[in-house]
Amino acid sequence: MSNWPRVPGIAYGGDYNPEQWPESTWTEDIALMREAGVSMVTVGVFSWALLERREGEFDFGWLDRVFDLLHEAGIAVDLATATASPPPWFSRAYPDTLPVTKEGHRLWPGSRQAYCPSSTRYRQAATNLARALAQRYGQHPALVMWHINNEYGCHVPQCYCDGSAAAFRNWLQARYHDVEALNAAWGTAFWSQHYTAFDEILPPRSTPTWANPTQQLDWYRFASDELLACFTSERDAIHEVTPDIPITTNFMGAFKPVNYFDWAPHEDVVSNDHYLLGADPSPHVQLAMSADLVRAAGHGAPWILMEHSTSAVNWQPRNLAKQPGQLARNSLQHVARGADAVCFFQWRASRAGAEKFHSGMVPHAGTDTKVWREVVELGKHLKSLGEVAGSRVQAEVAILFDWNAWWAVELDSHPSTDVQYLTIVRDYYESLWRQGVTIDFARPDDDLSAYKLVVVPALYLVTDQAAAAIGDYVRAGGHLLCTFFSGIVDENDALRLGGYPGAFRDLLGVKVEEFFPLAEGEVVQLSDDARGTVWTEALHPAGANVVATYVDGPLAGWPAVTAHHAGDGLGHYVTTRLDQDSLARLIARCCAEAGVRPPIIAASGIEVVRRRGDGASYLFVINHTQQEADVQAVGEELLTGRAVTDSLRLPAGGVAVVRETH
Repeated sequence: MSNWPRVPGIAYGGDYNPEQWPESTWTEDIALMREAGVSMVTVGVFSWALLERREGEFDFGWLDRVFDLLHEAGIAVDLATATASPPPWFSRAYPDTLPVTKEGHRLWPGSRQAYCPSSTRYRQAATNLARALAQRYGQHPALVMWHINNEYGCHVPQCYCDGSAAAFRNWLQARYHDVEALNAAWGTAFWSQHYTAFDEILPPRSTPTWANPTQQLDWYRFASDELLACFTSERDAIHEVTPDIPITTNFMGAFKPVNYFDWAPHEDVVSNDHYLLGADPSPHVQLAMSADLVRAAGHGAPWILMEHSTSAVNWQPRNLAKQPGQLARNSLQHVARGADAVCFFQWRASRAGAEKFHSGMVPHAGTDTKVWREVVELGKHLKSLGEVAGSRVQAEVAILFDWNAWWAVELDSHPSTDVQYLTIVRDYYESLWRQGVTIDFARPDDDLSAYKLVVVPALYLVTDQAAAAIGDYVRAGGHLLCTFFSGIVDENDALRLGGYPGAFRDLLGVKVEEFFPLAEGEVVQLSDDARGTVWTEALHPAGANVVATYVDGPLAGWPAVTAHHAGDGLGHYVTTRLDQDSLARLIARCCAEAGVRPPIIAASGIEVVRRRGDGASYLFVINHTQQEADVQAVGEELLTGRAVTDSLRLPAGGVAVVRETH
């Protein structure tokens, strides 16, 4: 089976919800889709109530007509299983399927995702619907992909009901086998928490004070696995009927509750939803980071941008409309970073409901609009980029990313609440991005030998296996840049004794005797004119060279940044959160030492990414500034068909894609 849906070139489309509109609108929809160059739409995401009006009574008539209309127009269908929002009759018949918060409050129907992931009744009903859809449409020529559920865990990542408690105990028993092994892993001798039987264990519901941290960590793992079990139940039922149709579910970038690195191997193709955050001062950097992370989930393979917005969304405090040209710029930035499909939520902006102010490909004001003209123009751009499909992004730098470390580093009762995982990851990612360096994300235990530089931000939790792999990488000649609060605990959140940074102490040639977190807003000065915030450490070199020391603060005179040769490689260690300028200088030095170079030297704010495949290379150049820019390139600019002989002039906010000539 091919892992990619049968759609040529770069697929283009979005969520199509014809059930929200009278059938008289459908013909117009098809005509407009053809005008826009739409090649694939997702159908049925929130249609359970109209597909199964009563238990076991299916009504597929309207969906049959939609399928046939789309097929006649040459538009492929990504069919959703509609299981993200159970219908009112289901919740009324089975109230025990409704989720419960950690405080014991039941969440009621009336929005979406009102189900407990551990509910066997919900899973059975969802799987039955998925199987019925597969039996109905599995042989329809328009069907090219299955879309299971929608944004798993977006609103209910965990349920704390009694059914979930029983499922948690079963999960723990499978993990630890006997209760004494659990007691050892959880450190239950502390606070009289020793268990004599699995039946005594509950979810980490609201307690008088901090719950056992390893219990919380295992609960995160369990909750992610329970949602995955919902997915695989539907997937397996569909695969029995349509083994040759690829299956996906839409990820949400850096979404804390769900471990997408664990999930991705269970999908045929990886897909992602991404929306700009209006409060982010550099939303294009966050977009790039999300794209690189989801590409990593699929081990570098092309992926599907399942949802993004043509303009404003509806769910932020202030929903900013996109500026002219931003729709194409955002879309092609995803393509630059590996997306071989560009889709929006949604096709036609809704007239009613909670998302009626969410932009669509067809806006409320119709086709004589900025949004529609840009939708049509993007369709033409993507058609001209068809040959790019299948090529891959190449990177010389990897940032290690781990959901277990994320869950663990942000547990309560830690030295500083200011140590936030994504903030530290974003610091290093953005610094590399601003220097034009293409980044891969990688798992801590991946083979890292292909990378010249590996960055380790706040890898608080690390297994022995992963620590050994990182050490092997450095000793074989790799370059490592590691931050504070890394290597501190094992997979059970048990401290590694003997001095911090635990698992990386010998590799980095340092020994930290004590953490000295900084007060809110406190800034310390370093000897190399750098500045730090959030964190400092009382560090003793144990073979490492001191690169910079603290000038003031609680540790004036102590080492702040070190470098240590291990085998044929080099490891830097940073004991504080550096400000942007200071971090930029450190990143530049580490890149130079490792021989890392950007694809093209370009001015600040000009994003350049290269994709390679089948003997060809494609240079994506995206101007995020308000000024024209010149970039050195030779080849053919695919969006315009113009030859580029030595230099490409890009207008403010513009995008170009050059098939390079070497």
